[in-house]
Amino acid sequence: MTDDLRRRFEQVYAVHHAAILGYALRRAGNADDAADVIAETFLTAWRRLDEMPPGPQARLWLYGVARRVLANHHRGERRRSELTGRLCADLAAWQPPEYTGDLAAIAAAFARLGDAQRELLALTAWEGLDHGQIAVVLGCSRNAVRIRLHRARRQLAAELADTAGRPRAGGLNGAHA
Repeated sequence: MTDDLRRRFEQVYAVHHAAILGYALRRAGNADDAADVIAETFLTAWRRLDEMPPGPQARLWLYGVARRVLANHHRGERRRSELTGRLCADLAAWQPPEYTGDLAAIAAAFARLGDAQRELLALTAWEGLDHGQIAVVLGCSRNAVRIRLHRARRQLAAELADTAGRPRAGGLNGAHA
């Protein structure tokens, strides 16, 4: 971009920024949304500087750009709101399973594990991922996954033993997990 075009953009920005900011603030839901509208409006102006009319007509052109940016923003907000409503309805209808017997004991033991251990076991059992895939998800090595998974399984077994009221096999007390 030449210095002349850069100077023209800077001049347009300096002259019209306050007017476009006021336009966006009066129409956006909040200051953050208005800032996004301003940024997108002037980014469009930068990209299409050769299409922008000179002089006072530039302000009107910028209003038109800001108007379209706001329309896109409002459409996106409506879509997000509709999606949120659908997801909330789906989640409200979902009920966690109620376990009895052995499944209740397993669920209780699983719940007592640490977050990292539960995530490892869930990625393996529920998501069906292998060690390499889990390593990618967690951002660690396959070997680290193998070791952590071994410890998590051992800790789950110890928790199950506690749930069943049996002494822990091998004297595990969770200190090594």
